[in-house]
Amino acid sequence: MLTILRQIIQEVSGAQDFSEALDIMVQRIANALATQACSIFLLDRHHGEYVLVATQGLNPDAVGKIRVPINKGLIGLVGEREEPVNIDDARMHPRFLHVAEAGEEAYRAFLGTPVIYHRQVLGVLIVQQEEPRRYDESEEAFLVTLATQLATIIAHAEATGALSDLLESSKEVRHDHVYSGVPGAPGIGIGKGVVVYAPFDLDSIPDRVPENVEAEIELLDAAFAAVREDIKMLSERLYPNLPAEERALFEVYQRILDSADLGKEVADNIRAGNWAPGALRESIQAHVRHLEGLDNEYMRERAVDIKDLGLRVLACLQKNDRTKPQYAEKTILIGETLSPTDLAEVPEGCLAGVISARGSGNSHVAILARAMKVPTVMGVGEAPINELLDKEIIVDGYYGQVHISPSQSLRMEFERLIMEEQKLDAKLDEIRDLPAVTKDGHRIGLMVNTGLGADISISLAAGAEGVGLYRTEIPFLMRDRFPSGEEQRIIYRQLLASFAPRPVIIRTLDVGGDKPLPYFPIKEDNPFLGWRGIRITLDHPEIFLAQLRAMMRASEGLNNLRIMLPMITDVTEVDEALRLIKKAYMEVRDEGFSIEMPQIGVMIEVPSAVYQARALAKRVDFLSVGSNDLTQYLLAVDRNNPRVANLYDALHPAVLRALIQIVESGHQEGRHISICGELAGDPVAVMLLMAMGFDSLSMNASSVGRIRWVIRHVTQKKSAKLLHEVLSMESAVMIRCHMELALERAGLGNLIRAGR
Repeated sequence: MLTILRQIIQEVSGAQDFSEALDIMVQRIANALATQACSIFLLDRHHGEYVLVATQGLNPDAVGKIRVPINKGLIGLVGEREEPVNIDDARMHPRFLHVAEAGEEAYRAFLGTPVIYHRQVLGVLIVQQEEPRRYDESEEAFLVTLATQLATIIAHAEATGALSDLLESSKEVRHDHVYSGVPGAPGIGIGKGVVVYAPFDLDSIPDRVPENVEAEIELLDAAFAAVREDIKMLSERLYPNLPAEERALFEVYQRILDSADLGKEVADNIRAGNWAPGALRESIQAHVRHLEGLDNEYMRERAVDIKDLGLRVLACLQKNDRTKPQYAEKTILIGETLSPTDLAEVPEGCLAGVISARGSGNSHVAILARAMKVPTVMGVGEAPINELLDKEIIVDGYYGQVHISPSQSLRMEFERLIMEEQKLDAKLDEIRDLPAVTKDGHRIGLMVNTGLGADISISLAAGAEGVGLYRTEIPFLMRDRFPSGEEQRIIYRQLLASFAPRPVIIRTLDVGGDKPLPYFPIKEDNPFLGWRGIRITLDHPEIFLAQLRAMMRASEGLNNLRIMLPMITDVTEVDEALRLIKKAYMEVRDEGFSIEMPQIGVMIEVPSAVYQARALAKRVDFLSVGSNDLTQYLLAVDRNNPRVANLYDALHPAVLRALIQIVESGHQEGRHISICGELAGDPVAVMLLMAMGFDSLSMNASSVGRIRWVIRHVTQKKSAKLLHEVLSMESAVMIRCHMELALERAGLGNLIRAGR
């Protein structure tokens, strides 16, 4: 092997160019290992895909054409694990991705190793064979050694520009474009892009081919005439009372409107194939860019005038039904920013997916989409929103990716995954009413996180045992003022009555940070470390007491209310909150309501609360871990910031040890310990959480069935063994890979995707 290795390196070194070097390597490796196929996939970081750049044994016409998304298939698995993957029958593996263009139908045995240089994965080197078998240790070692040599060649090609040239040339034959964002709601949606935009928002207007060019020009002329008349009337009414500078503004507007140039430009854009609003956007944006690029300050300020004028014309153009979205049978709803109303306006049964250029996984739209079980990707800022109208689109809500105009093979793969999901959902329905009990008799409660009335029926249908977290800020955020005490009581009463006698944990108002109230503005340099959660409500006891009284009045005759305090950092906050809770309780009793004192709990979301967990447990009835914020604060990573989102992983060893400490502290005081957030609904994590001793898990309704399925197919003993194993590991990547492998070995590999 050493002799062969030297020969390969020598031949590769004498290659004329980078492509030839890759071709030589796959040919010589295939011969050396007497295997039928050898291929090299290089990582195109910009598009998040592995590109087939050389092969011996696969379809040679597929070189440069096959692009595998970074998180899909066995190629993606090798890159994720950053270690060799050796499989005797690749087609039986849950991560197997069939690509029609590859021509690999006959191959069963698979060995892949990552190509790594300076801790970065550059690509994947694979060998394949028809007969099912595992490659032996010497073959695996040989391939790993060659991968290290290949890494040096690729790094040199990257430095000289040869790598970018190779990847750039392959883009010409790309079948689809992939954009990444933040997962908003799990699932896969396939449909046609429908772009919506806020009224009078010129920048978000999409391009659209006009049905009747002359009719569009007539509408444009009418809009210009209407704005001219409006400006004239305004100037006549205000002119006597305006200073000279303001009078000049109206004169500027009139000159622009009276000039034939702007109107002609827009009309030309219409004739070039864009409808009137889109043509207007093109012209206004071009003028604004030109003016903003000038050195003259006066001229730069005129850019604002042009933009304002464009908005006035747009408002006139929007006074008709043409600007309303034309929904498709399978609509992928797209916008710069979307509101719950936008989702609600899509005809029932037509909403297949949602894409938002802005927002996070905790946005109102994302929460509503999860309740509606609509696959959603948020924060897709790089996607050309205005160009996606009528495009075929795949929304991957598990991985936060959007595929535009996908190839037939990719579409078929996603359709296969959708069918698998449907089959799995059918199985999950069969066990919906069964308890979450392990094979060796350990039971754990499954609760739901909710914040909308729309969630209630979905949560009950999922077989939830209660509500582990009701986010009261959602009704506050959906209004333009603080809801009255009676409005709150009605909301809480509906929730409590729907789940009675099952417990409902209602969290007191948790705003600030990434959840500012529009009518209660908070401007801070660092809102996540500022005035938020319990800090606001203790500083405003009138808001806190009104909410507490509404909760307690709503619980009369039901007595399934639990109250939870958010963002606790110190025991003094709990002491003050308990004083106010008792005050509210006595006031409601004095009003004549027959109620019981509800159980009180606190959320453990910040590091200080981890170390005071036992002291907190002495004061309250239960503890609940907010895994999203706790992970964020422990790792100092904003999970909604795409620059650092890859560092966010709740399976980080520090987070796991913090969770163990919380459970131990709470149980020492005999308290019920629960966990809510994304981690609680992650199938990869559920065995670890059981082994730690959590009494209940609270998650999105869409995750309840999958988590119940995992629990009923494993044992507590096996879970404890896995926890012991991962506690000796030093990185989240190692731990996640170890747990994914454990699920695969337990025959639960099809659930891994649901945890992403």
